[in-house]
Amino acid sequence: MVTRRGFLKGGGLALLGVGLMGGIPGFLAEAAANDKIIRPYKRRKVLVCIFQRGAMDGLMAVTPFSDTYLQTVRPTLFISAAKDSNAHPLIDLDGKWGLHPSMQSFAPLYKDKRLAIVHGIGSPNNTRSHFDAQDYMESGTPFNKGTSSGWLNRAVGLLGHDALTPFTAVSLTSALPRCFYGDNPSVAISNLQDFAIQMRGNPSAAGKVASSFEDLYDQTSPGLLKETGKESFEAMKMLQKADTRNYKPDNNAVYPNSPLGNSLKQIAQLIKMDVGLEIAFTESNGWDTHFNQGAADGIFARNVTDLSNCITAFWTDLSSYQDDVTVMTMTEFGRTVRQNGTGGTDHGRASCNFILGNDVNGGMVHGRVEALAVENLEDGRDLAVTTDFRAVFSEVADKHLQLGNDRVLFPDWNGSKIGVMNSVS
Repeated sequence: MVTRRGFLKGGGLALLGVGLMGGIPGFLAEAAANDKIIRPYKRRKVLVCIFQRGAMDGLMAVTPFSDTYLQTVRPTLFISAAKDSNAHPLIDLDGKWGLHPSMQSFAPLYKDKRLAIVHGIGSPNNTRSHFDAQDYMESGTPFNKGTSSGWLNRAVGLLGHDALTPFTAVSLTSALPRCFYGDNPSVAISNLQDFAIQMRGNPSAAGKVASSFEDLYDQTSPGLLKETGKESFEAMKMLQKADTRNYKPDNNAVYPNSPLGNSLKQIAQLIKMDVGLEIAFTESNGWDTHFNQGAADGIFARNVTDLSNCITAFWTDLSSYQDDVTVMTMTEFGRTVRQNGTGGTDHGRASCNFILGNDVNGGMVHGRVEALAVENLEDGRDLAVTTDFRAVFSEVADKHLQLGNDRVLFPDWNGSKIGVMNSVS
């Protein structure tokens, strides 16, 4: 049963499964227009998470190029850092680790100590199922499939204030991701121009909420609306007035014309509009490289080009907002150390991730990776997980958003942080 108060406070102004090609519905637009502006939203810290779905090959993205075993087991995939013998050498980060040549745009950010890399990161659960591994990573409970909430939804609950704007937690995806499921308000917006929104993860209430939204609004008393809806309507009005289609990025930033580029450009717009965004999520797909992965060119190279160029454009566009924003990537697991017979890599264990921000302990490859010999590999084939993803996710969220409650954020974890964030946020 959906109550008016419960809908306004829990669901916010989220529309489930309704594509609004013409923008905000008339009755909502009228209500927003009639509501007076009380105050702008307070500028807040923003965490932006990007899920690389399909399992990125961390050993190809950030390669231990002096490891002779890796050279041997990847005869067509290994890239050298030697500039005199390779037209497209790795970008030498520190004499040991090399960034894929297609990630050139990341090199200045790493040099400026704004970009950190964590290697050997993954889940303690050794499943090699995409579905299960993604579910565990998004729920934040890698040994409990029954967890109903996602870790980012729990992060919303730890922000220390009511989410009075519907844009506190936004996923730029067509459907709400698993990490946003839960009792705290969050929405999925597939496109700001169309304003196609889906409500937070409550499939059982979909039909009821969508069909009764206008009735609920009509029945809501002015007093209740003033109590719970004023901030939300103002945010809706701000978004409605914005010319999102003709948005001009700052500093001549050029976003790739890709799903990730378009999503990050829209997240940048929401950040600059000060609509109360604090946690944003989007996705990068196509990382399941079983066949013809390629080395300096090919599928993987195209993927990392898009990832790094999209994130770099986003960071450039943020300009004066950079102090407020941290970007973190994640992927469900890595790939096998040895290449397979079809020029690709199969499902493995550990990978790496990237964290960008002014409060990041950057210019370093964090984590521990042993020499790649059979005796050091998990099951004799995979890069071992030496850093639990929760150690990194909790540190980034805690330091940047000032959450401070790991027991709620990751209830089954009691490990230690690894120092990927600076001590003073």
